[in-house]
Amino acid sequence: MSARLLLRQRARTGHVVVKIGSGVLTDDAGRLDPKIIRRLAKEIAPLVSAGRFPTIVSSGAIAVGVHVLGLKSRPKTMPGLQAAAAVGQSKLMEAWSRAFARHELHVAQVLLTHDDLGDRRRFLNVRRALGELEKRKAIAIINENDTVSFEEIALGDNDKLAAQVANLVDAGLLILMSVAPGLQDDRGLVVPECLAADRALDRFVTQARSKTGVGGMGSKLEAARAAAARGAMVVIVDGKTPGRIAEIIEGEPVGTLLLPSERTQLQSREHWILHTLRPRGRLVVDEGARKALVDHNKSLLPSGVRRVEGRFQEGDPVDIALENEAGGLVFARGLARYGAPDMERIAGQKSERIAEILGQSAGDAAVHRDDLVLIDA
Repeated sequence: MSARLLLRQRARTGHVVVKIGSGVLTDDAGRLDPKIIRRLAKEIAPLVSAGRFPTIVSSGAIAVGVHVLGLKSRPKTMPGLQAAAAVGQSKLMEAWSRAFARHELHVAQVLLTHDDLGDRRRFLNVRRALGELEKRKAIAIINENDTVSFEEIALGDNDKLAAQVANLVDAGLLILMSVAPGLQDDRGLVVPECLAADRALDRFVTQARSKTGVGGMGSKLEAARAAAARGAMVVIVDGKTPGRIAEIIEGEPVGTLLLPSERTQLQSREHWILHTLRPRGRLVVDEGARKALVDHNKSLLPSGVRRVEGRFQEGDPVDIALENEAGGLVFARGLARYGAPDMERIAGQKSERIAEILGQSAGDAAVHRDDLVLIDA
C-alpha cells in the first residue's frame, strides 16, 4: 500500500492537528487576512465528523499585535513581544470565532507554555480539557502563551507546540501549513515523501523564514520528527494555496509527506519524557551500563554511573550518555530517582549500599526502566 493511500485511510478517522503559520494568515503588509481565515475555516470544518476531529495550532498573535499597535517591525525585547501578543491574541481569536460561526462551530482559546506541558499533572489536565472540548464539538485554537512566556518556559515556536499537541490528542496526522510548498531539495524541487527520521533531509534545510514567523523549515522538520516518533504522519504544505487540506485528506501528492518509522513508535508518556521534557543534567555511564539499558531493557543502576553533571532534583529529567573521549554520547533520557548531590555520592556504588551511604533509599535504580526512554540512533 502506498504511503499516500495509507494517509488517506488514516485521515478518515482520528485526530488531525493543523498548524498554521503567521505567514499564511497575514498579507504582504503583515496584517491579519480575514479572507484566508474564512477559507481555512471552510476547509477545516468538514474534518468535524464521526470519529474524526481537528485541533488547530494558530500562529499570528504577535504579527497581528505589531500591526494593531502601529509598530514598524517585530519587537526585539521580551516585554515588547508580550505586549504585541496580548493585543493580537484577542483579534486572532475574534477572527477564528467569526469564521467558524459560519459553519455553526464554536472555538475555544487554549494558551500553553512549556511549563504547562512539562509538568505531568498539568499535561494530563490539558489532555482532559481538549477531550471535553471535542465532546462539546468546540474546536481548540491553540497558541503559545506569549504574553507570559519567557525563555525558560517558552516552547520556542508553534511548530514544536504542534508536535506536542499531536501527542496530547493522539493525532494520526499533523499538517504543517507554511508559505513554502514543502521541504525542497538542493534543486528547489519539493521532496514528495520520506521517513521523518532520515538525516539526509537535514542538508536541505535553510535558515530562511517568513518575516512574520519564528520557525523555519528546520523547525518544521524537527517538529515532524517529534510527531512521527509518536506514530503520526506529517505533511508540510503551502497554506496559501486553497484546497490543500482536502487534497491531503484524499491522498493527493501535495507538499512533503514525512512518515513515522514502523520500528520505533513511542507511547505517550515515553514521548513526553523524550520530546517534551528538557534535561536538567546528565549521567555519564560506562559501556556495561549502556548494554544493560539498550540490549537488556534494564534500569540504570548507580554502579554504572561514572560522572554526574548538572543541578537536578529527584524526578527531574536527565540525559544518559556513554563515557567516551568526546565527552559522552547521549543515548537515553529518563527521570532521576535521586537528586544530583545524592547521585554523586552513590555513583559507582552497589545498589545495596544506597541506604548505608544516604541514610535512606528511593530504590535500587538511579533511573528506573519505567522512567527511561532510549534515543533511536
